[in-house]
Amino acid sequence: MTRPLSRRAALGLALGLAPGLALAACGPGSSASGPGPSGLGSSGSGAARTVRHARGETTVPARASRVVALDTDALDSVVTLGLSPVGATTVTAGAAFPAYLPAERLAGTKPVGAIGQPSLETIAALRPDLILSNQVRDDKRYDELSKIAPTVLSKTTGPAWKENVRLHAEALGRQAEADAADAAYRAELRDLVTALGGPARAAATRVEMARFLAGASTRLYLNDTFVGSLFKDLGLGRPANQDKPGFSMEISPEQVDQAAADVIFYSVYGDAAKSDQGKITEGALWKNLGAVRSGRVFRVDDNLWMLGIGYTGAGLILGEIRKDLASAGG
Repeated sequence: MTRPLSRRAALGLALGLAPGLALAACGPGSSASGPGPSGLGSSGSGAARTVRHARGETTVPARASRVVALDTDALDSVVTLGLSPVGATTVTAGAAFPAYLPAERLAGTKPVGAIGQPSLETIAALRPDLILSNQVRDDKRYDELSKIAPTVLSKTTGPAWKENVRLHAEALGRQAEADAADAAYRAELRDLVTALGGPARAAATRVEMARFLAGASTRLYLNDTFVGSLFKDLGLGRPANQDKPGFSMEISPEQVDQAAADVIFYSVYGDAAKSDQGKITEGALWKNLGAVRSGRVFRVDDNLWMLGIGYTGAGLILGEIRKDLASAGG
């Protein structure tokens, strides 16, 4: 069994300081008093517990150890809370696991297919005692996954990430580790706001996240996203057209004025040559934006900012915001 991280190391992960860094009632084995999947109760000590989640109630081991994570937020949770998962999905078939997570923590983790397309046969061969995912990715496979091992689903991912970590921690029997990660995150928020010049100055700084996508329109991310939740937690200002519920708004090269902000963070997904990046950043509209004129445009890692959904990913993103903004005086 993989030993959990020390408290100091766990806090380091949560702050981005580390290097690189229940069966449903209708499903088989769902009764707490009846037999469950073969992995149930095979690890940890104490009695099995019942966890309420998006698909009902699931009976889980007291402290699971053979965990399969089927989305990037679940993977972040498992690693942050002190485990090395036995299996996990990747963004696309054959892709590597997220580079922001410590490689040594994933050295023994077996890929089980792409997100939203996991191999049930591969998962079953790993003999997991817990499977973590969400309804967006795996709701239609829930019954099949539940026959393999206790399966816990959150409703969605993104802005609900802290709530999802609490669910993952409850399923894993690692609430104390989750509390430590949350405390470290909140301490880093307070410290970063101070470094940015205080709450008032942070609120007066309009920040946006733009993403150039190969073969698709450029996106400006709104509040109901992971990165939007981080901006909110920091109390940063937002451009008026982006300070609203929703996932994203799309702009064409002719609509670059919609990207006006004091600070622009941006990333590129896929082949930049197949995106609008060149058309936009080489055009007069882009060059006239306030953030561009003041030199406050920062390219960030797409995998981390889009997929690092959890306390470890959040800690690393806060570290990049500190480097880019606080070091330049906010």
